[in-house]
Amino acid sequence: MKKRTIVAALGCMIIGSTVLSACSAPVSQTSVPEVIQVQTLPTQDNKISLTSTETVEVVPDMAEISLSIRTEDKSASVCQQENTEKLNQLLEYVKELGYEDESIKTSGFSLNPRYKWTNNEQILTGYEMYTNVVVTDVPMDQVGKMLTEVVENGANEIDSVSYFSSQYDQAYNQALAKAIELSKEKGEALAAASGKKLGGVLNITEMSDNQYGRYVNADLRASKEAMKVMAAAESVEMDVMPGEMQVTAEIVVEFELAEVE
Repeated sequence: MKKRTIVAALGCMIIGSTVLSACSAPVSQTSVPEVIQVQTLPTQDNKISLTSTETVEVVPDMAEISLSIRTEDKSASVCQQENTEKLNQLLEYVKELGYEDESIKTSGFSLNPRYKWTNNEQILTGYEMYTNVVVTDVPMDQVGKMLTEVVENGANEIDSVSYFSSQYDQAYNQALAKAIELSKEKGEALAAASGKKLGGVLNITEMSDNQYGRYVNADLRASKEAMKVMAAAESVEMDVMPGEMQVTAEIVVEFELAEVE
């Protein structure tokens, strides 16, 4: 009896020990850094951003002339032949003036049928062919002469005349410099008003270089009928007045603001 009692007591002790071991929560170990680093972000109070726009005016000295050749005939082959002859005549005239191939571009070739409606029926009446010729780098003193003489040399429509300046890049750089100077003047005034002084330039951003500003459309257009009138005027040279073109630069300048000593 005593042996059984001892064995039973030992069994209870083993079971109790196992239960306590299973119920106890695991102990986690957390590492604590010896040094904690704190990063301070810079404030935005020590700088100023300004947008400035300046314009420089220049007189155009070059032009781009867009011309058209239109021919009509009942026969498609005849219509095309007449258009080709007029085109060759125009190209020969332009080259005689001294223009190289890189200044002459031909495009917009098209041959289309023409119809009319009679008693709800579509009837073919003939064909129309269109060819476009663009001449670039035309000096201003030759624009009037060319616009007048192309009438007698194959062209029968003026699509457009655009002026530009060969000094555009120089004028644009001048506008940029003037815009920076304007930014400095405005920055100094604003800095003084805020009780600080203007520091160095932190950043300069060019907003846009409007390349389309290289050209000024003169909006000179002439239809076939107008070209016939010009041809009948016995080579009266057109008077071309290009006026002035504006070259504009826009920038954003960021300055540092410094404390007044």
